[in-house]
Amino acid sequence: MWKKLSYLACIIAVTSVSSQACTGITLKTENKEIIQARTIEWAGNNLNSNIIISPRGEKFQSPLPDKKLGLKWTSKYGFVGASVSHESIIGEGINEVGLNAGVFYFLNYGQLAPYTGKNTEKTINDMDFVKWVLSNFKTVDEVKEAIYKIKIAPIIIENGVPSPTGHWRVTDASGKSIVIEIIKNGEIHIYDNTVGVLTNSPGFDWHLTNLNNYVNLHTGGNKGFMLGDQKVFPAGAGSGFLGLPGDVTPPSRFIRAAFYANNTPPLKGNTEGINQAFHILNNFDIPIGISFNNKNDIPKDLPSATQWTTAINLNEHKFYYKTMNNQNIRMIDLNKIDFSKVKYQVMPLDKNNKQEIEELIIK
Repeated sequence: MWKKLSYLACIIAVTSVSSQACTGITLKTENKEIIQARTIEWAGNNLNSNIIISPRGEKFQSPLPDKKLGLKWTSKYGFVGASVSHESIIGEGINEVGLNAGVFYFLNYGQLAPYTGKNTEKTINDMDFVKWVLSNFKTVDEVKEAIYKIKIAPIIIENGVPSPTGHWRVTDASGKSIVIEIIKNGEIHIYDNTVGVLTNSPGFDWHLTNLNNYVNLHTGGNKGFMLGDQKVFPAGAGSGFLGLPGDVTPPSRFIRAAFYANNTPPLKGNTEGINQAFHILNNFDIPIGISFNNKNDIPKDLPSATQWTTAINLNEHKFYYKTMNNQNIRMIDLNKIDFSKVKYQVMPLDKNNKQEIEELIIK
């Protein structure tokens, strides 16, 4: 495990900043079902993500930077999640009681407390945080209380420099959602996610303030008017969104996601909600070619920087996803899993790395 985790830390440390991006949104249906959806982008290499099925009663212990083992726990709840780079690192998931958690890259802003090697029995590494949340808690309030009872350490420290960390989104089936950020050598900041969106750096409070710069945006179109003797009118539909930023930086993606996710049509149920989530997040697919200054640096096995996209219904306990290799949506129904009996499983996201294409036969 340590060899793979060290490799991951090296990738995080040297990969171009433009290569990492994650965009998360929250949608609510008319019957108050909560849908959490997100993308995960990484242009540096194939994350080799897998589907992880973890049973109730699974035993975990978190590896620490000095190769010691930290906090030990037995899972109270089973969960389904998608891993990144190593099966032990859960990027996004939902547990059997409807709690969702995910990690989003937080380069240059996240800063954990220095690792001292003390109180290891209460310490987990930052990439184990999602797994710890999913396996232990039912509600956001439980997580908010428990986080102050543990210590979170960087997964790897190389030459005295800790690997970059993330910030986290946690949402329960009631719709309560928070963003957790740890900055300035261990300061824990917890924000209510009032807009239902999360991307990457800077901090969540900065992104909320930045929304004020786009107070002019609105749905629909603008009316024409006379400018002197010249009639001025919209060139086409959507003029109410003139000025919406279109680049792939975290601030711009946050603005787009906030306006798209908060201006959906009424969503009558799970199917409409899930489909709408994927339609919105299609706008955040990042073509692999724009992530590099030199085209020769583009990895050969990455058709897209957006390696996978998930949409999760927290009330129906259903986990949907599609990948860079296969845009067909697949679903895991947690209600059909007996988490008291199922074995811990690691499954590939794709059965093969080819897009399934249906040929229509014309007669």
